[in-house]
Amino acid sequence: FITHTGRLNNKRISVISTGIGTDNIDIVLNELDALVNIDLKTRSIKDKKTSLDIVRIGTSGAIQPDIPVDSFLLSQYAMGLDSLLHFYDSRHIQYIEIQKAFLENSNWLGGLSEPYVVQCDASLADRFYSDTMQLGFTATNVGFYGPQGRSLRLGLGDAELNEKLARFRYGDLRITNLEMETSGIYGLAKLLGHRAVSLNAIVANRATAEFSNNPNKHIDGLVAYTLERIVSA
Repeated sequence: FITHTGRLNNKRISVISTGIGTDNIDIVLNELDALVNIDLKTRSIKDKKTSLDIVRIGTSGAIQPDIPVDSFLLSQYAMGLDSLLHFYDSRHIQYIEIQKAFLENSNWLGGLSEPYVVQCDASLADRFYSDTMQLGFTATNVGFYGPQGRSLRLGLGDAELNEKLARFRYGDLRITNLEMETSGIYGLAKLLGHRAVSLNAIVANRATAEFSNNPNKHIDGLVAYTLERIVSA
C-alpha cells in the first residue's frame, strides 16, 4: 500500500493506493481506523472517536446498456458478492429485504457466498453528486475473471451471472456496474463509524461491448472532479 498525505487549499488529504479487492480493503479500513481510534502506544481504544471521510476513486464497467462509457457514477448502494461482511457482526447495516429479493430472483448457485447489500453515506454522497454524476447500484465482485463473467481457458460456473445481475430490479433500483472494492468500503466504514462514498469512472460497458478510447484521461477527469469537490466543501 502506498500513501501520500498533503494539503490542497488547506484541506489535509491522504491518497492511498489500496490494491484490488475487498481483501485489501479489509486491511486498509481496519488499519486506517486504528491510526485514529486506537492509542498505538498503550494498544487501547480511545474514548473519543474520530470519523474519517473516505472516497473511493476507481474504474468500473457498466452492465446496463444505457450507461455511457466515459461517464461518472456514484455508488448509492453496493452488493457484495464476496463474503467479507459475513465475518463481522454486520446484519444490522445490511439491506436484508433487497438481499432476499435478489436470491429469490437470481437462481443463485448454492456454493457461492450469500450477497450482502450496503449503502453509501448520504451526507458524503450529497457533497460529491452533481448533474455530471449518475447514481448507481454497484456489484462488488470477488475476482476479475470468472466472478465477472470473463474466461480465458477456464469454463464459468454461471455463464449468465452478469445477465442475472443486470435483470434484477427492486423498486426503482437496478444493478448498474461491476467493480471490486465498494461493498467492503461501505460496510466496514459504516461499522467503524466513518463516512464513505465510491466514485466510478465507467471505462467499459459490458452490455454493449464498448470501451473507453482514453481511459487514463477519463480517470484523471474523475480525480480532478473529486479534488474540486473536496476543497470546495
